[in-house]
Amino acid sequence: MSLKTGRATPDLVWPADVTDIPTEMFVREDIFEAELETIFYGPYWHTVAHEAEIPKPGDFKTFDLGRVPLLIARGDDGVVRAFINACTHRQNQVETAPCGNRKGFECPYHRWAFKNDGSLAVCPGSEDFSPKFKKEEYGLKQVNMANVFGLILVSLDDNVPPIEEYLDRGLQTIEKQIGHKAGLKLLGYQKVRYACNWKVVMDNDGYHAPLLHTGFRLLGWQTGSGQQFLTKYTGGAESQLKPGKTSGILKDPSLIEFRDANWDAGSFVVGIFPMTILVKHLDTISVRFSMARSVDCTEIHYAYFAKADDDEETVRHRVRQASNLLGPCGMISMEDAAVFQRVQIASQARGIAILQKGVKDLRKVPTQFFQNDESPNIPRWHDYRQIMGFPMEGEV
Repeated sequence: MSLKTGRATPDLVWPADVTDIPTEMFVREDIFEAELETIFYGPYWHTVAHEAEIPKPGDFKTFDLGRVPLLIARGDDGVVRAFINACTHRQNQVETAPCGNRKGFECPYHRWAFKNDGSLAVCPGSEDFSPKFKKEEYGLKQVNMANVFGLILVSLDDNVPPIEEYLDRGLQTIEKQIGHKAGLKLLGYQKVRYACNWKVVMDNDGYHAPLLHTGFRLLGWQTGSGQQFLTKYTGGAESQLKPGKTSGILKDPSLIEFRDANWDAGSFVVGIFPMTILVKHLDTISVRFSMARSVDCTEIHYAYFAKADDDEETVRHRVRQASNLLGPCGMISMEDAAVFQRVQIASQARGIAILQKGVKDLRKVPTQFFQNDESPNIPRWHDYRQIMGFPMEGEV
């Protein structure tokens, strides 16, 4: 399927130095609208669910990809599928709940009913339908879907690259994060809307982590002993966390204990273009399901997981650690909301953000990075510029 309308590329000339990022693209409505068509409805994979969120037949969740409503459901046959959340008759939204369990989905407009595998079950008055009606052709519209260690990714474009090619090196780290052989189970969510553009959230770096977040200093992040990696569509960091003395900062030091000796003690972070982030810090396993709501609003659902075979005590520990470590009020991320909004406000000045940490050459896109560098952002912005079709200075 394709939602492209042939919209013209917005007028923006990118600076010649690879370190320089024009902040007007955080605040311009025309650029956001072009991103919806080019990126969110284009040939790219988007994370919309984990199968642990819908473990039983009939379970479902809804999600918005840009402005396109999606329905992700597990059929009675146990298969997970992703659909456009619209009746194939008159395009009425068939499900409005964020999640639940259904034997099927009924459109209230004309009472067309669909099974939880998407097939059309009931359509009143079909004896008087037009000659082109064939019941078997009017099931809910499925979208391209991939399942990676239980992670559900979709694309609205039929020309999307194979998922293994898209994730590339990131597959190894994703397996370390969520690839437990017994699978995962959902613990719960924290949901928030940040007052910023989606690219502000994704313009993340290893440089700020121990400087902005007190929680990262508690985990020993500032030692810089890890490494960052970057491929065309994925990037991430791997490091060994070494929690130190809390020095009175925490009344309960167990919040930063590592207890799961059967799973790597490291910190694994993966970003999947355009706006997925997976994190495993200590015993916390989290996927951030993100939605670009508007040019200055980004909604994130921090989903937390445990191993499916965890005992009750381990589950309680993961719940306490997850809810206190990550998320909108987490020890190592609570400052993000304020910084995101302040970047969005300051970007109204249409200035230039200049990357510094780890930069060696102003005209060459770097390929090697240390844990605390911000230079991995350079190739990400380089790829974004090319995807959006923005020329650099000297090219026009």
